[in-house]
Amino acid sequence: MNRRTIIAANWKMNGDLDLVEKMSASLNQVKLGNNVDVVVCPSSPYLTVMANKLIHKNIYLGAQNVSEQASGAFTGEVSTTMLKEFSVKYVIVGHSERRSIYKESSVLVAHKVKTVLNAGLTPILCIGESAAERTAEHTETVLAAQLQPVIDEIGIEKFNEVVIAYEPVWAIGTGKTASPDMAQATHHFIRQFLASNDAKIASKVPLLYGGSVNAKNSEALFAQADIDGGLLGGASLKVDEFTLICSTTKGSL
Repeated sequence: MNRRTIIAANWKMNGDLDLVEKMSASLNQVKLGNNVDVVVCPSSPYLTVMANKLIHKNIYLGAQNVSEQASGAFTGEVSTTMLKEFSVKYVIVGHSERRSIYKESSVLVAHKVKTVLNAGLTPILCIGESAAERTAEHTETVLAAQLQPVIDEIGIEKFNEVVIAYEPVWAIGTGKTASPDMAQATHHFIRQFLASNDAKIASKVPLLYGGSVNAKNSEALFAQADIDGGLLGGASLKVDEFTLICSTTKGSL
């Protein structure tokens, strides 16, 4: 099944105007493989600047978070309507830092996914287990519990408009990375879990891996059958490294 390969950059609360300038200039010149898309998700203050600088047809702008509310008295929140005015196409939803630090539940994450879809944007739904959960062999239980509320909220049919990013919490920003075989096994479980609801839909959903991905390990990770690219953190702040990863990634077959 042909699926788009997606390389997404999550800058988190990092970056500045200089990085916006250098990264956009580099990405505008990059030669991407067939079927490869790149998504850059800077902090909200830089969305408008980057929107005006990205001109490559296969490079898109993404947001790191969004409110589940349409508008109103929600100080500090950003709506999908606002994001669309700055040419945002993707929105990261349910990142482990949002779940753990800001206590976003899987039910709230599901509401956000629905809000993003209703706005005509593409959610990048993040799921993942902690080190303790991996050690206790609860990975599959945790991932299923994170996915099921979204299925209940939007229906399995809408997953053909969703990107899923598997990010083991123990590998985010730690330098530890799941081996290609371990990552593939978990991605295969995710696809099979979706397939238990609808096999055709499951075959179409892009599954990304995130967790200390870099130029040295990206090729082996992205070569796995059920891994369709990555959601990168630290490496996405390094212009040369991120551009190299994007330019050397091959599209899914």
